[in-house]
Amino acid sequence: MLIASSVLAMLVGLVFGAPFWAITDLLRATDAREHTRVTLVEMNGLQKLVLDLETGARGYLITRQQRFLQPWEAAREAFPGEARKVIALARTTELRRQAVEITGDGDSFLRDYSVPLVEAAKRGDPSAWSVATTVEGKRRVDHFRSQFDRFDREARSILAAQEQAAEAKVRWATAAAAGGLVASVLLIAGYNGYLTRAIVRPVRRAAAVATRLAGGDLSARMPETGTGEIGELEAAFNGMGSSLEESRRLADEAHMRLKLLYEAGTAVGTTLDVGRTAEELVQVVVPEFADFVTVDLSVSVQRGEEHPPAEWEQLCRVARGGIGEVVPFQPAGSLITWRPSTPQASSLRHGITMVEPDLRGGTAWRSQDGEEAARILDRGCHSLITTPLSAHGMRMGVVSFWRSHPHEAFDDEDLSYAAELVAKAGVAIDNARRYTQERDTALTLQRSLLPQRLCDRPAVEIASRYLPAGVQAGVGGDWFDVIPLSGCRVALVIGDVVGHGIHASATMGRLRTAVRTLADVDLPPDELLTHLDDLVIHLLNEQQPGASEGEAGIFGELGATCVYAVYDPVSRCCTMATAGHFLPVLIMPDGTTEVVNGPVGPPLGIGGLPFETTELFLAPGSVIALFTDGLVEVRDRDIEQGLAELRRALAMPAASLEDACDVVTGALLDGRRAADDAALLLARTGALSADRFATWDVPADPARVSHARRLAMDQLHAWGLDEMEFITELVVSELVTNAIRHAAPPIQLRLIRGNTLICEVSDGSSTAPHLRRARVFDEGGRGLLLVAQLTQGWGTRQTTSGKTIWCEQVMPASVPSDGAREAFPEVV
Repeated sequence: MLIASSVLAMLVGLVFGAPFWAITDLLRATDAREHTRVTLVEMNGLQKLVLDLETGARGYLITRQQRFLQPWEAAREAFPGEARKVIALARTTELRRQAVEITGDGDSFLRDYSVPLVEAAKRGDPSAWSVATTVEGKRRVDHFRSQFDRFDREARSILAAQEQAAEAKVRWATAAAAGGLVASVLLIAGYNGYLTRAIVRPVRRAAAVATRLAGGDLSARMPETGTGEIGELEAAFNGMGSSLEESRRLADEAHMRLKLLYEAGTAVGTTLDVGRTAEELVQVVVPEFADFVTVDLSVSVQRGEEHPPAEWEQLCRVARGGIGEVVPFQPAGSLITWRPSTPQASSLRHGITMVEPDLRGGTAWRSQDGEEAARILDRGCHSLITTPLSAHGMRMGVVSFWRSHPHEAFDDEDLSYAAELVAKAGVAIDNARRYTQERDTALTLQRSLLPQRLCDRPAVEIASRYLPAGVQAGVGGDWFDVIPLSGCRVALVIGDVVGHGIHASATMGRLRTAVRTLADVDLPPDELLTHLDDLVIHLLNEQQPGASEGEAGIFGELGATCVYAVYDPVSRCCTMATAGHFLPVLIMPDGTTEVVNGPVGPPLGIGGLPFETTELFLAPGSVIALFTDGLVEVRDRDIEQGLAELRRALAMPAASLEDACDVVTGALLDGRRAADDAALLLARTGALSADRFATWDVPADPARVSHARRLAMDQLHAWGLDEMEFITELVVSELVTNAIRHAAPPIQLRLIRGNTLICEVSDGSSTAPHLRRARVFDEGGRGLLLVAQLTQGWGTRQTTSGKTIWCEQVMPASVPSDGAREAFPEVV
């Protein structure tokens, strides 16, 4: 019995001892799980502090509102204490090492990134908002998340190992007690079921939710059905998910706004055109920030003027845009005067950004136009932001942002963002305004220096076009002129000054004045270009020594090209010379075209190289086409191709030279704004008929002067100009007598009837006469003075064989002034 009792006692002890031993070990595993849970909870709290640090700092950077620094400051103060708790709770060496590493990285994050970033933002340092700073913050937070995930996996791995060991011992104890008391087995089984249901399953669900959160599914949540610590675990996991989801929403919103600001900085202001810049602002904002946008600018800003708009000045709508095809706002180009009660007028007047969160409940904005307001509400618009458009302290207009359903209404946080967007656009529009002002000034100067009216001369019929360069290039230095010369001759000139802007226009004006001055002394084309070349060299030598750093670059690029041609309708000879410029294109009376073939001299300003002339004898009705490189040279077309297209355009039939100019510019430029100025000068040549001039050779004998007078008088009778006999007889007598006495043969007398009566005497001497006043007892010196007093004008010009002295007389009122034009054949 004793042995049996002992055996029974041993069996009973075994039955109850084995479960007790297994339960004890299971309790130790439960304690380990509880400690691991606490450690994970503390680690999650530490992770939440890191997220609070990042989201608080980023929210302050985006909004600059102090309320975002409150969670940041709290997280900053709590982080060291929470980190020490996690280190203390870590039981294994690996967990403790990872906790220490996380603590060190957290201290580095605060010391090296978060605190300096907030301090830089408070100082207004632009580096705080840079893309590099944002990327660095994201990298550090991602590194933290990987460390937290690694800590979580290590802790759960240790917990899983402990659970497996505990379950094995439970199974062994259950098998050992299977032959014992059923109650013990049921107790052990019930206790094991309780542990599984109350602890293991919630922990596994928490692990699954944590895995989904770590994978990016921030909508994962746990069912909050547990009580006690399990309930706290479920609430903690759900709170962490909600916090992460809110942080991601804020981060996405901040990223969207930063991206939009970046796009506004790069996409707005790509051109120097006020209207285009306003349209670019509309394109950037819709639909990311607003559903509809209108931009209203002062008319003076569009014209490039400096003065700001008056308080109730009329504005012009330069751009509008929105989602869909129907835009319920006044179109671009409309003139608007905002009523004082409207938000737009208040923003413009006070220079502040205003929000109207509920359009249906507001009345001030409807006072402008009730019908338009109804259309806006019908389109679904529910909120409005108005922002003054200004730059450098000058208000230029107002921008209106509208939102419609289903988008959320504007709130106060959107005000600063709208103001920053418009501020970027304001700088770009002000730059465009300043450029418009400078370009208009240069263009006004350019046009004032060009001929204001090209009247047809007796020798030629004239038509011209000047097309300024596009907005980006600026006004250039292209120019042309038609200069009347003696003997019914005419000078045709066209040129191009290097560069763009006011300096190029001013240089063009100097050259044009110099050409007119040199043409007045009847210099041949090659000599005129030589003097013009010297002028450009003198400009360089005079301006560069005293020029500032900016001006030195301008004058360093000074240079020009020029073509100077002289046409004589009597001989039908056209003499021309070019300084680095294209030679003209000739259009024959039959419509065929050819480029003049001749020597091309160097551009003006080089010096040291000669200029050569080219002589052409033109049939009546021929057209000379002079042009600048802007007409034939573009990026997608070489010069040879451009010249070929110019010849084809000139060969097209046209009713007049004006129509021909339109045909040429339309064919070569096709409505585009060229990268350089383009000038075109067309001149249809005529020939003076034989009955409009008379030429006589005069022997070098003073006795033949009377014969020369008689020949001239007979010609005047033939032309019906008897009223001009007295002055003409005196002029012929003086000029022929001077040629016989002071010059050398051969001597030639010529009368030309054009718009004026021209008398010319040519001789073989190159010595030019000078006008002087004779004293009382002088026997000579009065002849040229009489000629100058009795005629409209006089002068002298050098010829290849000597010189020619000429004078002009005004036709009597009874003689049509356009009689000379009837002598020219008209060729269409």
